[in-house]
Amino acid sequence: MTAPGTARRLPRPVEQWKPPLPHDQLTTVLDKLRAWRPFDGDALLDDVAAALDDVVPTEEDVAEIAERLRGHLMQLVDIALAAEEDQRDTTSAQLIEQARTLRAEEVPGDRWQAIGHLRRMGWTVNELLERLVAVRCLTAVA
Repeated sequence: MTAPGTARRLPRPVEQWKPPLPHDQLTTVLDKLRAWRPFDGDALLDDVAAALDDVVPTEEDVAEIAERLRGHLMQLVDIALAAEEDQRDTTSAQLIEQARTLRAEEVPGDRWQAIGHLRRMGWTVNELLERLVAVRCLTAVA
């Protein structure tokens, strides 16, 4: 008789591990993970406030704020599309279309037109955020 735990176990054949996706698809997933930014509601609200504030941003700040607002628009549209809100809710679909249009537009060269564009972007970010909270795609932000 052998003592417990001292019996020899025969090796079992184990299948060699195979990746769940081909190499090129794994690379695509990795690139998307590296580019992913978590949703930051505080930064979004700060940028909306900067765009809609009574104090007009300086010329240097307009381009920077506009770029951040474009990022927020992209992220909110992605969230809405992932939840298929464009198919369920006409208001969300309209806001998504408006966000895409504004995001694609260049910031005008004229300072006051640029401020107007910035404010339209800020307003759309705010409206889309509120709509996504209302339809429960997002929880309340700040």
